[in-house]
Amino acid sequence: MYICMCNAVTDHAIRRAAADGVHSFADLQARTGCSDCCGTCEPEARQCLSDAVTEARSTLSFLPTTA
Repeated sequence: MYICMCNAVTDHAIRRAAADGVHSFADLQARTGCSDCCGTCEPEARQCLSDAVTEARSTLSFLPTTA
């Protein structure tokens, strides 16, 4: 689903960015251009990023550690 219509940023792109290590909204904007035009999508984009970061962290906590 498109989150940012101005720059064609999808929820998938936001989740992929979070999985790649993007954890701040400023970094998301730098990487995708999300919400740097009209700003209407900012609340939804922030929520999507927050959910994606939480999901990425919980996924990482299930991975075995190597010593």
